Amino acid sequence: MAFKIIWSELAEIQLDEIYKFYENKAGSNSAKKHLKWIINETNKLIHAPQIGQEEELLKHKKNLYRYLIFKNYKVIYSLDLENRFIKIADVFDTRQNAPKIKRSK
Repeated sequence: MAFKIIWSELAEIQLDEIYKFYENKAGSNSAKKHLKWIINETNKLIHAPQIGQEEELLKHKKNLYRYLIFKNYKVIYSLDLENRFIKIADVFDTRQNAPKIKRSK
């Protein structure tokens, strides 16, 4: 049985920011394309949720966080194996300051 993907509020805000960035830089078609790429990449987790590596910067958290790298983005997620869902916690631009990943929103 496949997993269900759930996006956190912070991850949704990050997607909105990514969209706005590309919309201003290259237009709405480019912005839509970037979001589609990111979302399609996360859909790989539905059938293989443990393909991501463990996120070292979040090891101190109660939940185990994993990540996928796609283009310039790190998609951080956690798994609920019992309830079969994946929570996308954050979408982080790897060109930014890495400690920003520890933000608490």
